[in-house]
Amino acid sequence: MEIKPEIAERIGKLEEKFKNSGQDMGSYLDGLLYDRYLSYWDYISVDTLLSLQKTNTHFPDEMIFITYHQITELYFKLIIHEQKQIIETTTLTSAYFVEKLNRMNRYFRILIDSFDVMIKGMEREQFLKFRMALLPASGFQSAQFRMIELYSTPLENLVDFNLRDEFTVENSSEELFENIYWKKGGIDLETGEKTLTLKQFEKRYTPRFLRIAKDVYGNTIYQRYQAMHEEDRQNEDLQLALRNFDVNVNINWLLMHMGAAYRYLSKKDETIKATGGTNWKKFLPPSFQRVSFFPELWSQGELNDWGKQWVNHTFNTEKQKA
Repeated sequence: MEIKPEIAERIGKLEEKFKNSGQDMGSYLDGLLYDRYLSYWDYISVDTLLSLQKTNTHFPDEMIFITYHQITELYFKLIIHEQKQIIETTTLTSAYFVEKLNRMNRYFRILIDSFDVMIKGMEREQFLKFRMALLPASGFQSAQFRMIELYSTPLENLVDFNLRDEFTVENSSEELFENIYWKKGGIDLETGEKTLTLKQFEKRYTPRFLRIAKDVYGNTIYQRYQAMHEEDRQNEDLQLALRNFDVNVNINWLLMHMGAAYRYLSKKDETIKATGGTNWKKFLPPSFQRVSFFPELWSQGELNDWGKQWVNHTFNTEKQKA
């Protein structure tokens, strides 16, 4: 059988590759002979993927709830994948930075735009019933979302807003993490004690969160930006991409959850607690948390009014409806 020149050339390159690595090319060729053709369903693991939606109740809309949350976690995985590349590259250019940020913003825009699935895609009465079978699990316990925060900015920017002025980079990672803003969302408002939701979350992930915070110390997304040459820092596309990421994560994503909470948990003269046992009206509004990953890219006025306009509009609208 005649071997085409282009095939012979590739075989030669393969021989060189395996020779340099101390491997036997013939064994790999035998593997190709014995291997089965790859199928889409095997490569994607479709059967396994579709078996993961294990609902706890008989209510049909619970399938929507669990599937959408799993999709969300997959997008979070992609965002972290891009963050790590920014953090780990040794030659960070503004063009590379912008490309990665644009990908991350694209993922968040997809999640934000698709959140109507949660806001309008389930029957309210079904949700209020099947949610009771999910206690004390809560979206509050999304470890990947917390990792996105840790990769984005130093811990001191994530301290509870009311305590933020009391902490600096001089404080230890443990001190800063103990006062991180989201822990306030896991405190029972009536007793002042940690909810089971928070206790579970801390026990499962605190060591991992602290390890990440220490691994990226001085090297978060924000600090990679700050360490760039002045000309790169002034790149308008880069600043816009960073600002968009800040808004997508710390305003728009939270506001989508506010919309869902109002749809399902808000009643006249009564606020139903979220599954974590917290009062979401006091925790979810971005104007209450004022978390910004990249504070130097915003004016003081913008930081003071962080997400406030939308929240005021929503609260006033709900009062009028009541």
